[in-house]
Amino acid sequence: MQRLQVQGVHHITLTGADRQTSIDFWEGVLGMPFVFEQPNLDDDEESHLYFDPGDGRLITVFTKEDRTADNRRTPTDPGCVHHLAFNVSRAMLLQVADRLKSRGIGHSGIKDRGFMDSIYFKDPLGLLIELASYKFEPPAGIGHGEVLFAAHRIRVEKGDDHIAETHVAEAIEELVRQRANTLSR
Repeated sequence: MQRLQVQGVHHITLTGADRQTSIDFWEGVLGMPFVFEQPNLDDDEESHLYFDPGDGRLITVFTKEDRTADNRRTPTDPGCVHHLAFNVSRAMLLQVADRLKSRGIGHSGIKDRGFMDSIYFKDPLGLLIELASYKFEPPAGIGHGEVLFAAHRIRVEKGDDHIAETHVAEAIEELVRQRANTLSR
């Protein structure tokens, strides 16, 4: 039996409250341009807002003017979305806490995740948002996933608990060595 082969995330659609709450958060807080709007083609009582997170994909939000924001944490039961994570530069990550504080938005502070650093906060509807910054840049032609795959193998071989910067460094060295042409071999 053949499997279906995806080629990346096309878009993520969330159920929002009113239109302005979505615009204020996705564009106003996260800086994602509001690129277009149309009716929800499956429910003409809802509007469908499209935001550009900066990577050529889309975050979309169904809105309805009679829905109000409720920032209690969204459910984390099986089948529910736990959180959405967005990539930010290291320079931006170091400013996130102060920028959120100036808006009165609570956050986790920067958390060390071994191969990346993250900060967490809730959107106006209680969805957990993560802003993450890798601690490494992969070599040209090699993706983050490839580096992490190799780092995972190295971590497991060493019996370590989680991927740390040392595993990433060894993985990058290994991947570069595998791809490099050299006359000294």
